[in-house]
Amino acid sequence: MYQCCIFDLDGTIINTIHSLAYSISLTMEHFGYGPIDEDHTKKFVGDGFKKLVERALIYSGDDNLSHYEEALAFYEDTFEKNCLYKVEPYEGMKELLTFLKGKGIKIGVLTNKGHERAVECVEAVYGKGFFDLITGEGNGVKTKPDPSGAFMTAEYLHAKPSECLYFGDTNTDMRTGINAGMDTAAVTWGFRDRSELEAFHPRYIINHPSEIKYVFE
Repeated sequence: MYQCCIFDLDGTIINTIHSLAYSISLTMEHFGYGPIDEDHTKKFVGDGFKKLVERALIYSGDDNLSHYEEALAFYEDTFEKNCLYKVEPYEGMKELLTFLKGKGIKIGVLTNKGHERAVECVEAVYGKGFFDLITGEGNGVKTKPDPSGAFMTAEYLHAKPSECLYFGDTNTDMRTGINAGMDTAAVTWGFRDRSELEAFHPRYIINHPSEIKYVFE
């Protein structure tokens, strides 16, 4: 029986695509490039903001990343101002989380979003103290798929990796769970398609948060 559930943030518990696409588009436009649409943003995110900026610049034609350092700083400032732009929980997610809490399951967030923005975003949508732990990039935590953040979360929540179920919507999340020795639950409502997730043979593939409840009943 699982004692702990660890959730990715973007594309898993919160739909943040509008804020991400808006912020990276403003960044690209600042350097004379066109906006990045949401479909491309979904492909560029998942590995931290530095990779997002890098991928967006290359897509926009800056193959030598001549604007990279400036763009990183501009994006950080822009995203700080706009990280809550049109964010919303996915249908059924709050009900699932409340259900898990009622079963005594610890719940944590592990994301490659910067830690301060992650806390701000999660608390804006779910309220302060709703999750037992929120961990974002920074403060010595390596970006996923490095498993150290997953191990740290499990230890903090007094669970063994084998007692944790890791939820995510990208290949990065699936690899994180595998690297940490945790069962994975792939969610299809996020930023990547089902085939990307199936390639990693997750323990569960769900199309709606309610579909996983039976595991805990």
